Amino acid sequence: MTNLSHAMSQHKNPVEMLRNSKIGMYVYPVVAPEYTNWRDEQRAWRDTAVLFDQSHHMDEVIVEGPDAAAFLSYVGINSFANFELNRAKHFVPVTPAGHVIGDMIIFHERADKFVLVGRAPTANWVKFQAAIGSWKVRLHHDPRSNSRPDGKAIYREHYRYQIQGPEANKVLDAINGGPVPDVKFFHVDWINVGSRRVQALRHGMAGAPGLEIWGPYADKDYIQSTILQAARDIGVDLRQVGSRAYSTNTLESGWIPSPLPGIYTGDGMMQDYRDWLGADAYEAGGAIGGSYVSDNIEDYYVNPFELGYGFYIGWKSDFIGKDALTRMKDGPNRKKVTFEWNAEDVVNVIASAFKPGGDPYKWIDFPQPNYASTSADMVMHDDKMVGMSMFNGYSYNERCMLSLGVVDAGVQEGDVLTMKWGEPETTGKTSTEAHRQTDIRVRVSPTPYAREARENYADSWRTKT
Repeated sequence: MTNLSHAMSQHKNPVEMLRNSKIGMYVYPVVAPEYTNWRDEQRAWRDTAVLFDQSHHMDEVIVEGPDAAAFLSYVGINSFANFELNRAKHFVPVTPAGHVIGDMIIFHERADKFVLVGRAPTANWVKFQAAIGSWKVRLHHDPRSNSRPDGKAIYREHYRYQIQGPEANKVLDAINGGPVPDVKFFHVDWINVGSRRVQALRHGMAGAPGLEIWGPYADKDYIQSTILQAARDIGVDLRQVGSRAYSTNTLESGWIPSPLPGIYTGDGMMQDYRDWLGADAYEAGGAIGGSYVSDNIEDYYVNPFELGYGFYIGWKSDFIGKDALTRMKDGPNRKKVTFEWNAEDVVNVIASAFKPGGDPYKWIDFPQPNYASTSADMVMHDDKMVGMSMFNGYSYNERCMLSLGVVDAGVQEGDVLTMKWGEPETTGKTSTEAHRQTDIRVRVSPTPYAREARENYADSWRTKT
């Protein structure tokens, strides 16, 4: 198999291919699973401060050249009208049919240079558009670290850390040798980390205050040790966050990190893209998990309006998918919500693993039971499917299981619905055990779920929705 098109041709439909993927559990690479314990690591981003190591799980694409801004404005839905130097945006591309491919954070570092950081689907799409176009741009792609390096050395272009939490500014002032600049949300400035001068983005993964910093990968150990020592010196309980807790921070702040890329259907450009993508690409090997099974892969797609990204759209410029989004704008779009899982039902699922004889219900792993690249669990009102749960996990801060997903426009906050938990059939996924399906009650709740993120996060899609 040489490309995605050929891989798809070996299966009845793309859903069958992805539901039977043998890629295994989705892994956040290299970073230790826990430094202390994942409960205290979650608690620290709410109560004290944390250090996230984001150096390994994201792709990075550097786009340079005289057409860089025009090229990226055409590829993504975002307006570039006021995208000045030392700013960042949440970059979202869609297909010509208006389906979301993914997202990345894009940094404007120089008049002719942008850096994109995020998951592989968007990186691949940007590379393809540069390959087929006549834009005066050059790209450098640094893929995420190997999920299972098996002892091999790992090298990246940049380290990337985030210091976050209510006491984050104390640590930042300490490493800077004085008060850090008052950086506005999604703006970039420079600060000191010991003897190094580093760039810093005002951002917060879990909705709490903080800065994201980056620089040459060779400086990684020095930067980390300087941050940790500064926290010890001033008595701040700064916790390093391992990969188990890290992946759950978005549950409190409301970002769905892994929607299925809407690239498996469509002619013309989309067929060319599937022919271009290798058979070893994320899009070919990723897995769909969950109770929702449809023969139509488009039933798993989402559009920007459903994810709360509609206000990003730069309607005055031309971009891929604009005509489709114009038609969708006033349509019956679903909306993003948080599902709060019923505690008794969750305990009942866990208890089934302690009853000999017969298959238990699908195991709920803690703090995150995601066992596939993309999750799709049915959310029901009586016998009608009214939503889809797409990313789930346990919040020690909120003492409950949460998931993010989309529901029909008529569903209201506070409604109690039923989520189908577990898969209705045996698949080839190596990340699932033999199990039974069951129902879990879920309450439709605000997004973001955490009050801190909902009330104090800077003006963004979180507050717009």
